[in-house]
Amino acid sequence: MNTFGYAAYSTDSPLAPYTFERRELRPDDVALEILYCGVCHSDLHTARNDWGMSYYPIVPGHEIVGRVIETGTQVTGFKAGDYVAVGCMVDSCRECDQCRKGDEQLCRQGPIYTYSGHDRISGEPTQGGYAKHLVVSEAFCLHMPEGLDLAKAAPLLCAGITTYSPLRTWNVGSGSRVGVIGLGGLGHMAVKLAVGLGAEVTVLSRSADKRADALALGAARLLVSADEGAMAEAASSFDLIIDTVPAKHDLDPYLPLLDVDGTLVIVGQLGPMSDFSTVPLLSGRRRVAGSPIGGIRETQELLDFCAKKNILPDCEMIRMDQINEAFERMEKADVRYRFVIDMASLSAAAA
Repeated sequence: MNTFGYAAYSTDSPLAPYTFERRELRPDDVALEILYCGVCHSDLHTARNDWGMSYYPIVPGHEIVGRVIETGTQVTGFKAGDYVAVGCMVDSCRECDQCRKGDEQLCRQGPIYTYSGHDRISGEPTQGGYAKHLVVSEAFCLHMPEGLDLAKAAPLLCAGITTYSPLRTWNVGSGSRVGVIGLGGLGHMAVKLAVGLGAEVTVLSRSADKRADALALGAARLLVSADEGAMAEAASSFDLIIDTVPAKHDLDPYLPLLDVDGTLVIVGQLGPMSDFSTVPLLSGRRRVAGSPIGGIRETQELLDFCAKKNILPDCEMIRMDQINEAFERMEKADVRYRFVIDMASLSAAAA
């Protein structure tokens, strides 16, 4: 299938139009026209090869909402015209213990990522959602529930599931006390989802500037992490803290906030962290953990939950030809809280 999109051609070049081929449909494949694609900070990291895994040209985008245009001969769960979604993975080994239990994101051989990966069968590089079309196995395609706004749902496929998965893993529900460090793309979803699950949510921020935003999103309060007195008063007051900060930072101020058996889960920073003291961990039987995205079953659960609760990210819609400006603004944290590309603008941009 001939298609086109926007790709990074090198670490320091702006994204630009790119024509390429998607594979022919295999028996279990679904082909879709992409309608909306969220813009994730991972897209920016990959375009600039910050993680050392990029190849060029590379088409980013792993928060994808589209419409089925064709199906393989063995596909039973989708038909032409269905609205569907694809997230950060397009395949896995499907045979290991983790895949069999529905945790494809933890595949022993490593999941096949929507971009910056290689097809499990052909070995060809995968290309993401800043494009007109996508071909993906039925097993990694998700149903879009009725009532979920297609134009705003795309960031659920990464920011949403990245924060929903630890909330479910640590059994957050009514009466849970949840802290969220950072109020960006991940953080604002963590707040909305934790509130939706019934938790009492506190946003932890370096200043009080985002207090109104935190309360508007459903948080009960904002705790200023630079206020030593307020932090001391909040000791042992959280069951779970979701750390969404996407940069190296110090955990020491936050660990005493956990109650006995409490857990701080890192979902933002991929890379080195500052040294931290183990004293709060040992003295309070506290934990520091990490969590990636969720599996396919859990991601479908998230979409259904968000449709039921009417939970959607706060989005700014952009055209495809505004992607380089969006990348620049992301670096300055100048977005509330996620960009979404209206892919109807792609044809004009590519021309």
